[in-house]
Amino acid sequence: MFQWLKRIVPQVFFVVDDRGVQRLVDGRIVEQVAWDDLEGVDIITTDEGPRREDVFFVLHGKDGNGVVVPQETAVPKKLLERLQDLPGFDNEKVIQAMGCSENARFTCWKKPA
Repeated sequence: MFQWLKRIVPQVFFVVDDRGVQRLVDGRIVEQVAWDDLEGVDIITTDEGPRREDVFFVLHGKDGNGVVVPQETAVPKKLLERLQDLPGFDNEKVIQAMGCSENARFTCWKKPA
């Protein structure tokens, strides 16, 4: 039943593992970043909450690679816990972002030079 719905609504999955983070749509990788290639982490907030997702983790990788992960996905995947292991990760920026209800960007981490 409802097999036709699968053709209309793409199946989106996120993988967070020891290699990195991937976003897959209908089984194909569309965004990815390896932990070794991670260059920076931002949190983007919007003014569209609470009825719509309004917090996104943006992982920047080398050569323009990266992944955008909605908070509702990041929590069960324990993404924040993994990011907090990065040396110099700014938890104060996370607290500020979680309390923000406006369009804003919070830089939580940049790879040391």
